[in-house]
Amino acid sequence: MNRSKQLLRRLALPLVAWALACAPALAARVKDVASVQGVRSNQLVGYGLVVGLDGTGDRNNAYATRSLANFMQQMGLALPQGVTVQPKNVAAVMVTAELPPFARPGQTIDVTVSSVGSAKSLRGGTLIQTPLRGADGQVYALAQGSLVVAGAGASAGGSSVTVNHLNAGRIPSGALVERTVPTPLLLGDTVTLALRAEDFQTATRVATAINRAIGDGTAQALDGRTVQVRAPRDPNERVAFLASLEDLPVELAAPTARVVFNARTGSVVLNQAVSLAPAAIAHGNLSISITSTPQVSQPPPFAPPGAQTVVTEKADIQVQQEGGKLIEVQASAQLADVVRALNKLGATPADLLAILQALKAAGALKAELEVI
Repeated sequence: MNRSKQLLRRLALPLVAWALACAPALAARVKDVASVQGVRSNQLVGYGLVVGLDGTGDRNNAYATRSLANFMQQMGLALPQGVTVQPKNVAAVMVTAELPPFARPGQTIDVTVSSVGSAKSLRGGTLIQTPLRGADGQVYALAQGSLVVAGAGASAGGSSVTVNHLNAGRIPSGALVERTVPTPLLLGDTVTLALRAEDFQTATRVATAINRAIGDGTAQALDGRTVQVRAPRDPNERVAFLASLEDLPVELAAPTARVVFNARTGSVVLNQAVSLAPAAIAHGNLSISITSTPQVSQPPPFAPPGAQTVVTEKADIQVQQEGGKLIEVQASAQLADVVRALNKLGATPADLLAILQALKAAGALKAELEVI
């Protein structure tokens, strides 16, 4: 009995290595599957005013009126008591931007401007100086400039036509960076690579590729998403080390077979690993048609006083079920064969989801179903 256990232990590792070697692999670089932890962008947001609109701004919004009055007071113009501002050419907006990693003071970033009031259009407007703050409440950039709105509109005689969206726009290079976000990239003796997808096999192969190229013990897979790498402490050497590290080739395993169904658009997407086992499918559609016809019921001759004409609705309900033929689906190992087999059914995307769920329940679909 002990000899059998020892034999199984001796055969276990070679069998695992053989399975990994025989699994289909995809060539990629380390930078394609992982990123350096701590090197990321930061979201900024601010509240401001867009001026110079052609009568399409906010009209009766209290916060837009108050914001304009406060701005004028900051400019040294105090309004008399009881005087209110009618900001037809001004709109209150929210300004958002992303501060890229390693951004330095003096650099510029793009900003997006969106109306928060009743403005009809921001076309032709100019954003006045707006502080952009991070999650910590500190100001990291200042935004200002003319908006670019990809749309147009016209109205006449009570009718209007609008092309695209007029209540949001962008300002290319519209914000000036004022503060740097510290990064932990140069701290400590190690750097951490964060995988973009959780996969123990990918983490192991990334660590193996780094150890093979640089030396044993350089990288270690901590879990299915994190790889820790020993790096030089000198900043110049560390940057060069990471540059060479990102370009290392790594062999990736075949992706997990997955079918993604978008419930909002009705689209169905299959990846290349999806396969089908032999199965037989019968699918029929059930349609229900309801029609309502108004009918007028008038009182008969010599009806008693007070009788009135009554309008009633006559409803007609029809149920029709289309017969579904039994179709044999052959085993399919390639994505093109799976698509060809499913096209034979002639089903709509909504019906296709039901068919795929039934195939999954029957054990004929070798894939994971995901509804987004």
